[in-house]
Amino acid sequence: MHSDTPHILREFDLAFEMLRKEVISMAGQARLNLERAMEGLLSRDIERCKAVVADDDEVDDAELRIDRIGMETLVRFHPVASDLRQVITSMKVASNLERVSDHAVNIAKRARKMLSRPECPEITFIEPLYALADQQMRDALSAYTDRNSELGASLQLRDKELDKMHKRLIATFTARLEEGGERAEDFLHLIFVARSLERIGDLAVNIGEDAVFLDSAKDIRHEKPAKPDETA
Repeated sequence: MHSDTPHILREFDLAFEMLRKEVISMAGQARLNLERAMEGLLSRDIERCKAVVADDDEVDDAELRIDRIGMETLVRFHPVASDLRQVITSMKVASNLERVSDHAVNIAKRARKMLSRPECPEITFIEPLYALADQQMRDALSAYTDRNSELGASLQLRDKELDKMHKRLIATFTARLEEGGERAEDFLHLIFVARSLERIGDLAVNIGEDAVFLDSAKDIRHEKPAKPDETA
């Protein structure tokens, strides 16, 4: 039995390394899909929009691989403590990344419809929301890969800023939509794009919470980050 121990330990280490690499690779693909969807929308580039829809399968396949490796690792090695948290959070992060890519596809499909119409000047209103959502996603992934619970926890409060920006944008686009006219359809598409970006911010918060759990075994999902003097 003793002769098997180094072999088992090596396989254990390899399984964890594979899991980590798969999640990092999947994160890169999901973020690339979001970037291309937004560039397609803002630069009126139909090819980038098409690429997002075509490449979504890669993200779906990555989620299935991560789930399979995670389940095999749980069954075979019975990890405990931080090793167990690594497996659980990897699978949860993969699930959130798959949803990020789905939102990127939704944005790309809306963009394609807008590109078949005359250019909409108000499209630039969406850029600050995208910048904020993308920054949150980058920080969430850094928190996960670096096991940085402080950075992970900070995303809950920062998401409030994104939510406020989202509400202001929706109000602006809804007012333009209600004016009617031939550009009403564009504002409807932009409302859905803004909603997808707001949801991506929420998914970044989820990944940040997973990073906190991974690093410190604390579950902060239902903690209220609001300051006492904060008004709704």
